[in-house]
Parts: sequence; structure tokens; C-alpha cells
Amino acid sequence: MARTHNAGRSFEHHAALSLQSRGWQILQRNYRAGPREIDLIARRGEVVAFVEVKGRTTSTHHHPLEAIGPAKRRDLARAARCWIGSFGRRGEVYRFDAIAVIGPADAPVVIEHVEDAWRI
Repeated sequence: MARTHNAGRSFEHHAALSLQSRGWQILQRNYRAGPREIDLIARRGEVVAFVEVKGRTTSTHHHPLEAIGPAKRRDLARAARCWIGSFGRRGEVYRFDAIAVIGPADAPVVIEHVEDAWRI
């Protein structure tokens, strides 16, 4: 479990750095609303992205983003509604993004950012 948890944190770290390098401000990491969690919440201009990060240490298995199914999307939407209720501002545009991180923790990784990956 600790190894998986550490890998997940590493994937989220790489995703956050990638977003920041492209002008996104990380508002929150690992936002929790009850049992639900949003990996990253980021803002660029008036756009706020609720970002789900999935990673794999190798490319031999299914693509990481295939793991974001309907139940996960519903959970993210519920958590996003809680965040918006507490922190949202008039005029903001909200969307759900997904980031895949592929590669070992001790080597360069490949990052794929899918903007507006799904809608509720």
C-alpha cells in the first residue's frame, strides 16, 4: 500500500509541475469531500479544472485514463460541487480534466493532459 501511495503522490507531483509550467495555479491538492477526493484543483484565468491524475510505471498495461469510469466521474462531480459551494466565484468556468503520467518515479515521465475530458 505504501508503495502504491508513494507512486500516486509522485504522479500527482509530476502532473502539478506540468500544469504550473503551462500557467496553471494549483489551488488545492487532494481536496476531500467526505470519502471523495479530487487530486488537483487548478486555475488559469477564469477556468477552474478539477483534475484526476492516473499513472503507470510502465506502458505495458492499459492506458491510465481508462481507469476513470462512470462511478469515479460521479464521485468527482459530487466533490466538485462541494468545492464550488465553498470556494467558487461568480464568472468561473468549471471543467473536469484528466492527466496520465507514465514512467518510473526515478526517470523522465510522459504526461498526457486531456482538457475538458468529460462532462456531467
